[in-house]
Amino acid sequence: LTQRLASLAATAQEETWQSRQQLQAQQQEIARLQEELSRARQDGERWAWALQRAQREALEREATRGAEQARQQELIRDMKQRLLELVREKDALWQKTEGIDTPMPSPVPRDPGLCVRCHKDFRLLSRRYNCSRLCQGKVCHTCSVDMGKHGRCCLICYQQRHPQAT
Repeated sequence: LTQRLASLAATAQEETWQSRQQLQAQQQEIARLQEELSRARQDGERWAWALQRAQREALEREATRGAEQARQQELIRDMKQRLLELVREKDALWQKTEGIDTPMPSPVPRDPGLCVRCHKDFRLLSRRYNCSRLCQGKVCHTCSVDMGKHGRCCLICYQQRHPQAT
């Protein structure tokens, strides 16, 4: 009986030792998992902070873009108003000069490097256009009117063909 009790005690000690070893291994595993959980939480916090920062930056960019768009729309509105003012001023000047003899388109100049109207030299940055109407002269951008698909024509030819536009 003593031997049996000693055997049971030894078995119990062996099981206790194995249980302690398992408990110690599990405690180490728990500590490792807690450490991983802590790192994962820190990573999550960093990602959340980075996401908040990115969202804040996106909102700031959107606000800046909105403000820039509003400034551009205001500029466009101001330019349209100025264009209307200039058209009205041009119309008033045209009304004043209507009684004066209507100028005829001037003949094509012999020097193809000059504008028919303002005699500006055509260079690399100043483009020349053929008047697509009566005079067929070469005119600069300033002295011509865009006729859409029909090209450009000089101001005098345009005014002769479209007196209501002046």
